[in-house]
Amino acid sequence: MWNYKTPGIPDEFFERAEKVPITKEEVRTIQLSKARLKTGQTIYDIGCGSGSISVEASFQIESNGKVLAIDYDKNAIELTKKNLKKFNLSNVSVIFGNAKEKILDLEEADVIFIGGTGGDTAEIVKLSENKLKSGGRIVIGTILIETLYSVLQILDKLKFNSIDITQVTISKSRKTTTGTMMLARNPVTIISATKI
Repeated sequence: MWNYKTPGIPDEFFERAEKVPITKEEVRTIQLSKARLKTGQTIYDIGCGSGSISVEASFQIESNGKVLAIDYDKNAIELTKKNLKKFNLSNVSVIFGNAKEKILDLEEADVIFIGGTGGDTAEIVKLSENKLKSGGRIVIGTILIETLYSVLQILDKLKFNSIDITQVTISKSRKTTTGTMMLARNPVTIISATKI
């Protein structure tokens, strides 16, 4: 299905559902680069949505690594499973439930991605500190200013360094009857850091 090592699987390759979010391909590639993935790592994808991060991370860490994809939305869980099957991936475990509860029982991770969390992002970041190996990376995608603010406040109090904040605004082309126009997507702010 995807015969390349480079991330950036086009969004249209993924199964989609109306109310289940997807991390768009350009933002996804930046998030993956901030994670500094390696073969054999253990990854969490919290708020996995469509599973696009889980799919891309799975390719990067190869079959000797594992991804634990978590979401509290049954539609997201089913969609992630469909996408894993579509891309023929077997190193991803899909977990239904509230990440604040489920994370406590998981093994330690090398990298934790945090996406849609229903407003619990700062609390999940705090819980993630104890589940992340020393030197591990955390990558958080935010859309709301309030989420960005709460994440930065909590990161400042935890054992993280090399905190990086990158905001990306992507425009994609669309053909019209008279030419090509660029349509802007919502800005996304990506926060990444390393556990001390």
